[in-house]
Amino acid sequence: MELVPGSQRIVADASSDPVRGTVRWAPAKSLWIGGMTAAALLLGPFYLTWGAVALFLASCAVTLCAGHSVGMHRRLIHNSFACPLWLEYACVYLGVLVGMAGPIGMIRIHDMRDWAQRQPACHPYFGHRESLLRDGWQQLHCSLHLTAPPLFRLDPRIAGDRLYAWLERTWMAQQLPWALLFLALGGLPWLIWGICARVAVCVTGHWLVGHYAHRDGAQTWIVEGAAVQGHDVALAGLISMGESWHNNHHAFPGSARLGLEPGQADLGWLLLLAFERLGLASSFVLPEHLPHRPALRRVRAHGAGCRIAGRLVAWSGR
Repeated sequence: MELVPGSQRIVADASSDPVRGTVRWAPAKSLWIGGMTAAALLLGPFYLTWGAVALFLASCAVTLCAGHSVGMHRRLIHNSFACPLWLEYACVYLGVLVGMAGPIGMIRIHDMRDWAQRQPACHPYFGHRESLLRDGWQQLHCSLHLTAPPLFRLDPRIAGDRLYAWLERTWMAQQLPWALLFLALGGLPWLIWGICARVAVCVTGHWLVGHYAHRDGAQTWIVEGAAVQGHDVALAGLISMGESWHNNHHAFPGSARLGLEPGQADLGWLLLLAFERLGLASSFVLPEHLPHRPALRRVRAHGAGCRIAGRLVAWSGR
């Protein structure tokens, strides 16, 4: 199997099977997102204020961009740029506040899914192959238990980090200090929209983008022999902070930049450039820095005069 960033944490042998497994209801996960969603739907309309909406939008933007996209995904999972440890901690903490999982849980979920998707076949859960409603139930309220999973081996740096271990144990409880602060400053409207609605929308939105990004949409690249291909969800490019350019991510999983083509908005990359100007980020990994993947094939061209596209065409033909 070809080695791509992150795959070092998945140790598979001949017995590891990405196909056979059972989807089971996960009570804690289900009650968490179900409770947040119910509170948002039932109470949100009655506590709607301009201040609450502003808090909702601002907190979604900060936690999704600096937290999930830059901290959790591009830094912790893919190590696609360098930064001071305090900045990594701050961004990962914001990623925990999104409400999907703790830092170690996010790495495990991400790497297991990536490993399975790169195999010749995998369980439908990994490819979001069920109908929209069934996939939503399974992804948001259930977990997949493989019959013969590979070994997950966490990086020593992360495995030995006390802060990440604490965040992993307490990731749900990390909402509490902010809930108390929002309640004190803005009452129930801020509590409902700043915590419940934000978590419900961000977690559900993350699943929804993932559902379509693995089923249908524009493709510039194909990974030959992979069970699941990535697709670009252009409609969500801005609000996903660049994460919906998922075809690019399947092609170049270690790249710090996700929006590679003209017009592909990538707010996470813009934040990284801002960090760079402040002297807080460096050593960005870009597609041309990654090892050549023989299975990667370009199937669609963008803007013949584009500098980035030209470099990628040259890269894919190495």
